[in-house]
Amino acid sequence: MNLSIIMRLALAILIAGAIGSATAQEQPGRGEQRDAKGVLRLLPADSVTEHSIDTPSGKLAYTATAGTLAFFDQSGDQSASVFYTAYVAKNAPLNRPLTFVFNGGPGAASAFLHLGQVGPRVLDFGPDANDAARASLRDNPDTWLAFTDLVLIDPIGTGWSRAVKSDDAKHFWSVRSDADAMAKAIALYVSKNNRAGSPKYLFGESYGGLRAAKVARALQGDQGIIISGIVMLSPLLEGWLTFGDDQSALHAALQLPSLAAAELEHRHAFNPDALAAAEKFAMTDYLTTLAGAPPKGEAAKAFYERVAKISGLPLDAVTQARGFAANAYVKTLRSGESKVVSHYDATFAADDPYPERRSSRAPDPILDAVTRAYGGAMASYARNELGFKTEMTYALLASDVTNRWDWQGGRVQASADEDLRVLLAYGPSFRLMIAHGYSDMITPYAMTRYILDHMPTFDPPGRVQLKLYRGGHMLYLNPQSRHAFSADAALFYRSGE
Repeated sequence: MNLSIIMRLALAILIAGAIGSATAQEQPGRGEQRDAKGVLRLLPADSVTEHSIDTPSGKLAYTATAGTLAFFDQSGDQSASVFYTAYVAKNAPLNRPLTFVFNGGPGAASAFLHLGQVGPRVLDFGPDANDAARASLRDNPDTWLAFTDLVLIDPIGTGWSRAVKSDDAKHFWSVRSDADAMAKAIALYVSKNNRAGSPKYLFGESYGGLRAAKVARALQGDQGIIISGIVMLSPLLEGWLTFGDDQSALHAALQLPSLAAAELEHRHAFNPDALAAAEKFAMTDYLTTLAGAPPKGEAAKAFYERVAKISGLPLDAVTQARGFAANAYVKTLRSGESKVVSHYDATFAADDPYPERRSSRAPDPILDAVTRAYGGAMASYARNELGFKTEMTYALLASDVTNRWDWQGGRVQASADEDLRVLLAYGPSFRLMIAHGYSDMITPYAMTRYILDHMPTFDPPGRVQLKLYRGGHMLYLNPQSRHAFSADAALFYRSGE
């Protein structure tokens, strides 16, 4: 056999091997779990179901896929499995937008946004939006599936996403490795479902906002996938503002408008003019007074009285805190009613389980009471409506992820500013929409406004939007705000066509 024949045979063998390898890698998760190790054995095969929903624009038929994406290490062994839920509209154009959705924490699964805002089913907490025991699933007329296909992803350690070896999970729990893993999951979905030609968007809540900026850069740099736009809800953008010194005058001034909004809501007097006046005071007299020496005498009395009136805090609490109003609001804002206030929505107050304590060590009445219902609802929904049946516990809020998260320099150093500047500067069609609830004290809206106000003007202008709604960190708990946010998001997507 001459050399040319040998070379042709060798080439044919290599090509056949490459095709076989590619085919095995691209197969969906239906067969992967047969040979899965450890806890991944509890994950079932992918489930594909057909559904329809009535929307304001008519009936929408769609395919739902609840399944997993497999990660492999350099040795070819599976290292992790990422759970996702995809909703794809039927008979839609091939270039329909595709949005990848995730929550934050770090350590939060996607069920919050899934059953709270974007999915075709929504968890209804009743007329007051606060009774978890009576929460029930219903069709979501404001689903984002009306204008974009959706892929909801649970980061490893949350939901039903797990590493093969529990000790290896920590390798996914850092700012950079998390972004890389999410980018890899997105790239796998795009490749397996032939969606390279679709405009691709990211949507992240809270830490998910910072995550979205990091994932967009990772997709571009490592996967060759360009993101058309990002939507953020109540995002963490700059750690030095969110987690900075409580005695910082700027930090306090950017928190005050959210307290003012909550007080206006409490007095049934919410209106843009009154809030604008509070915002102006926060960034002028309030800021300069806190930044200087503490006022004395009649000047101090007048200043503290004004802060108390705007914030709703008792005058003695404001005076004792020397005007740093936000430090004591959880226990003091509604203390006269024996209520404790939520960090996630300063308008939301519940009976204080420990009224005798001066400081609050109780669980948050929204995060640890109301919204915990999303976990059980997601597990039931996936099993009974999506056909994804597993005995694995759905980790809605994974404390091990939160407690072991590597901020790579500390959480005060966490920043999305550079990522957003680069995305806007180098992507002339890239667009950004940020939504906030007025009374959110976790990531106050004034902090985001401050960050955006200090960014350069990028050409073409008008590609960054800040939208504000009634409600708190999870503004979708308010049905009117959920509807308004979805309507604004639909316009945002249409403006990119």
